[in-house]
Amino acid sequence: MTEREPFRVEIKVRHYELDTLGHLNHAVYHSYGEVARTEAFEQAGGAALREQNLAPVLLESHIVFRREIRAGETVHVGCEAKFGTGKTFQMINNIHKADGTLSAEITCTLGLMDLERRKLVEDPRGHCERAGLDMSVLTAE
Repeated sequence: MTEREPFRVEIKVRHYELDTLGHLNHAVYHSYGEVARTEAFEQAGGAALREQNLAPVLLESHIVFRREIRAGETVHVGCEAKFGTGKTFQMINNIHKADGTLSAEITCTLGLMDLERRKLVEDPRGHCERAGLDMSVLTAE
């Protein structure tokens, strides 16, 4: 089996997203990751999860900054889910400049929440699969 490219979105950096040094503000990197995660779930068929009263929720986020990003640049934000066992899973966002330079790596821990019970469910991958999500959008397996 060959490995596929992770899901990705393209974002143009806006001037108001900069810090006082003229770099992309640290919090905006997290926002870009959230854009990619949200878009990936939508493209995979995330509405089916909402119909079952389930939703992905962010539990933890960690970022490693590699190269600065400035206004007017276009970045590509990749998104790939890594499922294991238990109630949580990871989503990895790599932010690349248009020339391919890695600018940031974001690793997030998420869970799939039962919105009525306000509790995380076991086996989030299984729930996604049973809801009919296109797992090839979420994973590069």
